Amino acid sequence: MERASIIGLDLAKQVFQVHGMSRDGRKAFSRKLERAELHAFFKKQKACIVAMEATSGSHFWGREIEKLGHTPRLIHAQYVKPFVKRQKSDALDAEAIAVAAAQAGMRFVPIKSTEQQAIITLMRARTLFIRQRTSSINALRGLLGEFGFVVPSRTTNIVKLAQLLDAEEKRVPEPARTVLRDVYQHVEAVNRRIAHMERLINEQIKLDTAIQRLMTIPGVGKITAATICASVGDPKLFKSARHFSSWLGITPRSFSSGGKQIFGRISKRGNAEIRKLLVLGAFPVVSAARRNGSPQPWIQSLVQRKPYKVAAVAVANKTARIAWALLAKGGEYQSNGRGLDRDPL
Repeated sequence: MERASIIGLDLAKQVFQVHGMSRDGRKAFSRKLERAELHAFFKKQKACIVAMEATSGSHFWGREIEKLGHTPRLIHAQYVKPFVKRQKSDALDAEAIAVAAAQAGMRFVPIKSTEQQAIITLMRARTLFIRQRTSSINALRGLLGEFGFVVPSRTTNIVKLAQLLDAEEKRVPEPARTVLRDVYQHVEAVNRRIAHMERLINEQIKLDTAIQRLMTIPGVGKITAATICASVGDPKLFKSARHFSSWLGITPRSFSSGGKQIFGRISKRGNAEIRKLLVLGAFPVVSAARRNGSPQPWIQSLVQRKPYKVAAVAVANKTARIAWALLAKGGEYQSNGRGLDRDPL
């Protein structure tokens, strides 16, 4: 088997595909491997670049392959797709990954550490429980509405629904009342899980000074700061603050040709979770500027000229750039104004 300088690895649950490519771009080998064979295979190979798509399990395999003396490279799936030849197969995918990794100027995804993935796991679990709570509360409100019980749609009002259910037992038949109590108890259990997740997040914040520094930015709370630190890794991989905000998809799409620059809506590419948190955090900043004014002239001018949500996205873009600057260069955010609310997220 010819020696490969780049190996494209198509990840899967049980059956993996590898494609070896020599230094001059010729095919060295292509074969399938069972999951149990993967470590032994790469242990026999001489040190080379092992490229993978940045998908589920890629960070784990990147760390494992790095331990074996190879150089792992993670590539976003959208950069691999142009190199897939015609139809879809694991062999063609592995070949496309190897070819993409050989391209000059290819952008790679940094491999996350186990600590970073642990924080991301906390965030995703919290998001999962919040969705479950919202779904359960909506179901409970809808079911009780069939019997004439209606309260305002806030999470805190779930207790009022339970009190109405107990106070007006005659209006709800016993089978329905039993089921509705079970749904309410499920909501309470999910609330306890969310509180537990937030306690764990608070413990992580106490140990991480970078998260604490990001929380000094208006519109950035503990959830947003922790998510940015866990997802970004090394901020110096981005050339500038604009590259970082572009990676998050908060910068406008560019349609430039013939010396003319036309900018459209934001691209919405990159990390959707961070983008969502930054935009949500920008809303109270814009609201405060509209109510009380802002000591920062650009924000005051922005809220006067632009619609509410457009201004919030612009503030989120600025917040992302400030966050990159604090992570890459150190320091804390220095505000010389008043009236900027900090986001509770």
